[in-house]
Amino acid sequence: MLQDTYGRTFSYLRLSITDVCNFSCNYCLPDGYQRCHKEKFLTLEEIKCVANSFAQMGVEKIRITGGEPSLRKDLPEIIAAMKATPGIKKVALTTNGYKLTEQLPVWIEKGLDNLNVSIDSFEPSSFKLITGHDKLQEVLDGIEQALASGFNNIKINTVLMKEHSASQLQQYFDYIKERPVSLRFIELMQTGDNEEFYSAQHVSGQHIKNQLFAQGWTQVIQDKSAGPAQVFSHPDYQGTIGLIMPYSKDFCSTCNRLRVSSLGKLHLCLFSEQGLSLKEYLAQDDVEGLKDFVTQKLSDKHATHYLTEGFSGATKHLSMLGG
Repeated sequence: MLQDTYGRTFSYLRLSITDVCNFSCNYCLPDGYQRCHKEKFLTLEEIKCVANSFAQMGVEKIRITGGEPSLRKDLPEIIAAMKATPGIKKVALTTNGYKLTEQLPVWIEKGLDNLNVSIDSFEPSSFKLITGHDKLQEVLDGIEQALASGFNNIKINTVLMKEHSASQLQQYFDYIKERPVSLRFIELMQTGDNEEFYSAQHVSGQHIKNQLFAQGWTQVIQDKSAGPAQVFSHPDYQGTIGLIMPYSKDFCSTCNRLRVSSLGKLHLCLFSEQGLSLKEYLAQDDVEGLKDFVTQKLSDKHATHYLTEGFSGATKHLSMLGG
């Protein structure tokens, strides 16, 4: 089992397969995707090597992220390869939902266990303003199709912003009243490219937490492979509410995840400095060498992300690592 010097164990890998995104979300890529490197993204064989290596080190869950992972034509093969890796118990995917109605059945067939869909507003006009696309209904239709087929392992990710989601909370509560969906409110995080936007739009999730307790919601105990959300349930709601509050006290104390970028770099933290290249091990399918390297470098992982001090490391925008 992977363990750092603070006693934290890591059973969860977030694996980016591309940093390309077809949305231009105002908090991430307001000017759209602009490639700033000439490096090639991980191949399917390199991805298999990553999965196999981390599984042998105790990782049980892999989340496939982007950019937007559905832009890779071999995404079904990637899902199948992750599912076939000995030791991997859960394969998850985070998507903007752009191709959900078209591709989700194939993803499920290949072994997808969990799906996260980003919806930052349930107001069509706000959704278009945030993402640059008038696609809200198509994304929602994809979720409805998934639920109708019996696929219930769905989370909706919503970045809290003063101008949008923070003032539209009732719509979110109404949505999960009759749907077994987990809704995750994520505090807006400061990155290298969004300082001004962050200052204008950031809102703490604490006021939502206070509201939940006041309305009879109770906190749910998460399993060891879960992400960083505090999850709440209510007997009158089929769905649940999750809060991801990276600026809260002791947020990093339960960290259980590492990240590998689409360029084959290990990131010990979303807000660390430049990633550590795994390419030489991947090129040779050197599982043992990669395991030794990761184990050695894990001792450099810090106790915290230092976001509260305004430090965002080398993360210019969240599309680089998929959050």
